[in-house]
Amino acid sequence: MKRLLSVAAVLALLSGGAQAQTVELLNVSYDIARELFAQINPVFAADYKAKTGQTIEIKQSHAGTSRQARSILEGLQADVVTFNQVLDVQILHDRGKLVAADWQKRFPNNASPYYSLPAFLVRKGNPKNVKDWSDLVRKDVQSVFPNPKTSGNARYTYLAAYAFALEQNKGDVAKANAFVKTLLGNVPVFDTGGRGSTTTFVDREIGDVLITFEAETNGIKREYGDKGFELVTPSVSLLAEFPVAVVDKVAERKGTQAVAKAYLDFLYSEAGQEILAQNYNRVHHPKVLEKYKAQFPALRLVTIEAVFGGWEQANKVHFAEGGILDQVFVNR
Repeated sequence: MKRLLSVAAVLALLSGGAQAQTVELLNVSYDIARELFAQINPVFAADYKAKTGQTIEIKQSHAGTSRQARSILEGLQADVVTFNQVLDVQILHDRGKLVAADWQKRFPNNASPYYSLPAFLVRKGNPKNVKDWSDLVRKDVQSVFPNPKTSGNARYTYLAAYAFALEQNKGDVAKANAFVKTLLGNVPVFDTGGRGSTTTFVDREIGDVLITFEAETNGIKREYGDKGFELVTPSVSLLAEFPVAVVDKVAERKGTQAVAKAYLDFLYSEAGQEILAQNYNRVHHPKVLEKYKAQFPALRLVTIEAVFGGWEQANKVHFAEGGILDQVFVNR
């Protein structure tokens, strides 16, 4: 009997140890989201442990989202993705069936818990008097943003500029092409991701205006207050959604589906939206939106769907091999 009790006790201890084992979750994200998820992750982990008793360790991977998507297709074991471009999530389904076909319907707002837009950051006093997209094609203005071939951030910049040019030229595609060609020609260096471009502008002091997500421009201004950077919100910009998804094929194999879903659900919670808004991301939660509305300038936002017919069409026309980007991206 004692032997039986001893075996039972050992099994109970083993069971308890298994339950207490830390679960690791890998969130593969975009280049400039390091500080954001460094704040989100411990709050989620504490909340999840309080609710379930389970200890979670969240690991991060950051780079340009197109590069990140390729890495996942090549074997990077992401449980979830928190990207800044729909195409880079969709390709995980199209080429590897790694995410569900209906991934955009699995979470609210087309699986985008927050959003932003391309905006400008200029040097103290705005010496080049940059006010709108039209100023970025002047010969005396150098813009800094990443390579649209590797960065979702930069694709939003490219499409926002293209949308502006189409509107200014009453839909004339040839003039819009010429506009973005000049804009690209005024970029002194193309980094692969948004964080690299921030370093180029801030630390290397190259360029007159940094074009990146509004959240990033605010964060840089806050972090480098001694440099006197100034924010410029253009007259019109492009809605930049930040899509999220569980990488089902990986999560199913690792047994992390429930934790992965809970992690992404947390981004929609009041606590998650609070952290997002504190970092200058525009959010959907009514209470949080009301609390932070003063920090978000009003402007007109156009959408990928309205101007370009959706991401699939935008990719075909602009970003696919031989598309408009290739045609105007001369000697790059």
